[in-house]
Amino acid sequence: MTERSTVHATFTIERHYLATPERVFRAFADPVAKARWFIGPEAWVKAEHDIDFRVGGAEHLRILSVDGDAHVFDATYHDIVPDRRIVYAYQMHVGETRLSVSLATIELEAVGDGSRLLFTEQAAFLDGNDNVGDRQAGTEALLDHLGDEVEGRSNGSA
Repeated sequence: MTERSTVHATFTIERHYLATPERVFRAFADPVAKARWFIGPEAWVKAEHDIDFRVGGAEHLRILSVDGDAHVFDATYHDIVPDRRIVYAYQMHVGETRLSVSLATIELEAVGDGSRLLFTEQAAFLDGNDNVGDRQAGTEALLDHLGDEVEGRSNGSA
């Protein structure tokens, strides 16, 4: 029998972008924009990405690692306040193995000539298949990609 365990963890990441909260919010809400920055490591291949950005809507992302393993992100949006807040619950899988179930909150506010983004995740890591350090590092990389998107440094974004 497989050993079962649950490790609870919370982490917060703060980012400042030279872009308005409206522009940062749009990078989450617009499926075309989000597809440019919500990506895995460079060598990985995006197989599917569907977004229904509304309260009660869902997002599904499946990417393939260089080993061919399918990594899946499935989310449901629970609260959306335009240009201010996004709250969603999500689970991560590799193949048939559920890694975690999380609640994520994104808060945006205007600061000077840009925005402050505060990302907070409350996670339950399951059966030793993932950990808070790896998850935080992955989220930090995604938020760096978001910065490239909203500050005009990525694939054709303006």
